[in-house]
Amino acid sequence: MLVVIWLITLVSTYFFYTGQWSPLPLASAHGAAIDKQMALTMVLMGVVFLAAQLGLGLFVWKYRDRSGAPAATYSHGHIGLEWTWTALTAVLFVGLNLMGYNVWAANRIHGAGPNAMQVEVTAVQFTWYFRYPGPDGKFGRVDYQKSDASLGNEGALGLDDTDPASKDDIVAGVLMLPVNKEVDATLRAQDVIHNFNVPAMRVKQDAVPGLMVHTHFTPTQTGDFEVACAELCGLGHYKMRGTVRVVSEQEFNQWMAERQAEKQQQ
Repeated sequence: MLVVIWLITLVSTYFFYTGQWSPLPLASAHGAAIDKQMALTMVLMGVVFLAAQLGLGLFVWKYRDRSGAPAATYSHGHIGLEWTWTALTAVLFVGLNLMGYNVWAANRIHGAGPNAMQVEVTAVQFTWYFRYPGPDGKFGRVDYQKSDASLGNEGALGLDDTDPASKDDIVAGVLMLPVNKEVDATLRAQDVIHNFNVPAMRVKQDAVPGLMVHTHFTPTQTGDFEVACAELCGLGHYKMRGTVRVVSEQEFNQWMAERQAEKQQQ
């Protein structure tokens, strides 16, 4: 038992220490602060984990069953020790919360800047749809009662084509974004709770039916990045994946112009 406890403890610590279980390379502006807070938390909790598990192994070995071993004695509580480790635990967790407040507030409490690009992200078992408001800057009305998943894109969202604001809305299956441009994403869910998770961007936010949930971020690297649903949402949860494609501003504008041209021909 001693060997198993210490082996698991030391091997898992080795993987964290050498960075083999590190998060994906960063691709967003706000992610550095999140990574720094996570690293601090991992170091502090790692010290506690190591001390607890090495101590556990030591006592398993010291009080193992063997010939001539002294009888074990059992404590029925020690008020001083109880207060000590309760206070230390409180200091650790409250301290981490206070140190992480600014990181949390920057993304969860403070909204996106006034020039942020608007995108709507809709989760439907088991697909992601991304909608852009078009030149008028307004999202058209949707009626989920009229949505039909078999139609895909606009039909899947139930976009109301009688609403003038919907005439220039663009719906895509890939989230195209210009690099170094802040994005204000409005998350929706049609059926159950999903979670919009872009690991490389350090973005992870629930999409809840009946709510419009905002999250904002700024991609800093071009390329394709995985979107995953991080909330168990049904039997097809494993295949609910999408793509964030970050391109130059010129490429993005060209892509948007092509989508608008296709839209006007419909």
